[in-house]
Amino acid sequence: MRKPILLFSLLISAVFVFSQPERWQQKIKYNINVKMDVVTNRFSGTEKIEYSNNSTDTLTRVFFHLYWNAFQPNSSMDMRSRELGKIRISDPNPRRQSDGLDWDPRVKDRISKLTPSEIGFQNVQSVVINGVAQQLKVHETILEVVLAKPILPKTKVLMDVAFEAQVPLQVRRSGRDNKEGIRYSMSQWYPKMVEYDYQGWNANPYIAREFYGVWGDYDVSITIDKNYMVTAGGDLLNANEVGFGYEAPGTKLSNTTSATKTWKWQTYNVHDFMWAADPNYKLITRKLTNGPLIRVVYKAVDSLENRWQKLADTVALAYPIIGMEYPMATLLSGASVGTAIHEWMHSWYQMMMGSNESLYAWMDEGFTDYATNRVQATLRGRTGFFYDGSYRSYFNLAKSGLEEPASTHADHFNTNFASTSTAYSKGAVFMEQLGYIVGDTIRDKILLAYYNTWRFKHPNPNDFIRIAEKISGMELDWYKEYWIYSTKTIDYAVGDIAVVNDKTSITVKRVGKMPMPIDVLITFKDGTQELHVIPLDLMYGQKPAENAIPRTVHAEWRWTHPDYSFTSNRPIKDIKQIEIDPSMRLADINRTNNKLVIPD
Repeated sequence: MRKPILLFSLLISAVFVFSQPERWQQKIKYNINVKMDVVTNRFSGTEKIEYSNNSTDTLTRVFFHLYWNAFQPNSSMDMRSRELGKIRISDPNPRRQSDGLDWDPRVKDRISKLTPSEIGFQNVQSVVINGVAQQLKVHETILEVVLAKPILPKTKVLMDVAFEAQVPLQVRRSGRDNKEGIRYSMSQWYPKMVEYDYQGWNANPYIAREFYGVWGDYDVSITIDKNYMVTAGGDLLNANEVGFGYEAPGTKLSNTTSATKTWKWQTYNVHDFMWAADPNYKLITRKLTNGPLIRVVYKAVDSLENRWQKLADTVALAYPIIGMEYPMATLLSGASVGTAIHEWMHSWYQMMMGSNESLYAWMDEGFTDYATNRVQATLRGRTGFFYDGSYRSYFNLAKSGLEEPASTHADHFNTNFASTSTAYSKGAVFMEQLGYIVGDTIRDKILLAYYNTWRFKHPNPNDFIRIAEKISGMELDWYKEYWIYSTKTIDYAVGDIAVVNDKTSITVKRVGKMPMPIDVLITFKDGTQELHVIPLDLMYGQKPAENAIPRTVHAEWRWTHPDYSFTSNRPIKDIKQIEIDPSMRLADINRTNNKLVIPD
């Protein structure tokens, strides 16, 4: 039995009011027309591009992504996948292959086996500016266009691009005839301009992983066999012409003798456009009061129909909790609510914030995983700590000997295992652990301020940290430097207990190399508790009280010193146990030494 696939589009128009730091952004407008041949799986197309160079630099060349050229035997993606697939690795993640090798299980060695009719390619036939054909240089998945006339700062240029493509047999993300039986999953399908930002051109070859794009507006016309239903991330402009359930109720569709239909889509202020098509798609809609129209487009056998209906209901239920104001779409294999919510969270990270995923994958996948966990916990009525999975995955990474800094370029990790665990798990732990440092309430204010300040601005790690510092009133650059730019780990232990003038002196030891502020909870035999907060000297501050437990804030712990002692006014005989970080938010890789139980 073939599994279904989901494409849901969240469609809403909004006016964005910006209150953001000055950082120039390039701007692009695409007008794309393509004609798909469903027999040969090829299409030809044109792009009319209006490109605004809002930078202060003169551009003598521009670059385009040609992603599908990666899906050819002996491509860089093919070679890299096979190279990493030779590495034997111990990874408890059940989604990994059982052979113990470091494959990307979606790719493995499949590209090397593609036949000429199954490979993907994107050929740009010409780029014309002001009637002049430009010089083209193809670097596999990157097209370099040497400009006959430079693009000056603060000017616009119009480009006409002609191209042809063959849809690859689906290997990863995009392609045709995937295992769920979907004919076309069209992502990374058009010659897409490379982003030019304050760091210059980001012409990253497509090896496997992440993306980065220019904010832009899209008008896309897709001509395809009339029996195919098309869905996409955007507004359908001619719904009453194409039908398939998109049309307004009561609309009478006109008969056509043409073998094809043209679907006209439009969307604004996004950095990509994706579509999908299949002759057997079905459509579910949910319209929220004062909210967006949610479309669930799927291909399912009758026995799974209820799962898609339930998923549509759940997503509609989640909307009032998590909000939405961005038109986009996602492709899923199966009616998994958890995966649907994860991909939906990408509407903020990556689609709204637009960080450079190649350089900062943890800001995309990590922040998204964090948000997914929170939304799912809310839907399920859970409270407390619900990031166990992210922490366990990070701990396994930290103890594996394969960890690399989170600042490593996404394509250049030595293993798929380290790349995935770092981006998803260590990135999610970064956000939850930030709540431990500054307080959960302050962390949530940071997230809101980050969104309001940096949406549509391609923020980098320092941009986030500066927001966190302003909201918390603390210095936090040390946290970024240790957690992102190193692989040093956290390990604190309860040390010696001594009697000093009828009081209890407690020593805490820093065993690991990463310093942190420390919470120590003392529970007494009479059931009362007291919290001892030890700020880190690098913070220049401490978090506010998070609960009603009486607390004492001690003098700061200098990061150079491995031991720290403080005093409780109660005698040892009253103490039942001493515990470092009972909230479990501190990513301490050895929690066995975090608690000391004092026998009666």
